[in-house]
Amino acid sequence: MSQLIFLGTAGSTAVINKFMRFSGGIIIQTQGLQLHLDPGPGAVNQARALGINVHHTSAILVSHNHLNHCNDLNILVEAMTHSGIEHRGIIMGSKSVLQETPENRPYLTRYHQSLVEKIIPLEKDHKIAIENIEIHSLSVEHTDPHAVGFKIITPRFVISYPGDTIMTEQLVQELMGTDILILNVPYPGKTAKGMNLDTDAAIKIVNAVKPKLTIMTHFGLEMIKADPLFEAREVQRITGVTTVAVKDGLTIVPEALGNKAPVKGFN
Repeated sequence: MSQLIFLGTAGSTAVINKFMRFSGGIIIQTQGLQLHLDPGPGAVNQARALGINVHHTSAILVSHNHLNHCNDLNILVEAMTHSGIEHRGIIMGSKSVLQETPENRPYLTRYHQSLVEKIIPLEKDHKIAIENIEIHSLSVEHTDPHAVGFKIITPRFVISYPGDTIMTEQLVQELMGTDILILNVPYPGKTAKGMNLDTDAAIKIVNAVKPKLTIMTHFGLEMIKADPLFEAREVQRITGVTTVAVKDGLTIVPEALGNKAPVKGFN
């Protein structure tokens, strides 16, 4: 059985600093693999609190270099490798996190680079195979020019996680064929600031892609005040696609999409 486990749903440092929501990213367990997407602050502690063995992590996927997406990358590498006792694991994602660029030093330290089996800086439209799943990078537009999203293709379902981005025609085309669409939606209604999604943009994406399930997460202060549950209901009402505003610790079972209860909560 596959699982998606949401370690936290905070979409800004303000939400994290006010202890309104946890952070830590998303765990995907499927096909005998454990993927950790965007290990932000508290990733390791949250995983352990939810009974997830971080040493079993097969690959870490990092979309871009903002701290609420990559803060715990180095400590997660230590946990995954038992501080280098086992040389294992794959890290893939934005070049701004994994390589030195004209704008930044890599967030992944040289020491931690030496602990893992493979490091894969992703270009847009890059395709990687890990055992019997494929991971395609998505073309996203965010303040980190090297940001990427992820489309994870398994034998039974397809999960897409664009990460932080605005809506573009190219992104929508790349999302086609998605069964489970995870959208970072920090803003409600039509109030997006910077290069992020709001509910209105989410509706347009979902209407075009028509996944089996839409998951909204990564909530900012404005979204929390507006109530993510209400915003998710609007997405579902307008698109006709089942839409969930996740809570910290929520688990979703992809194989149960044809049933009435693909979602189970820890709290």
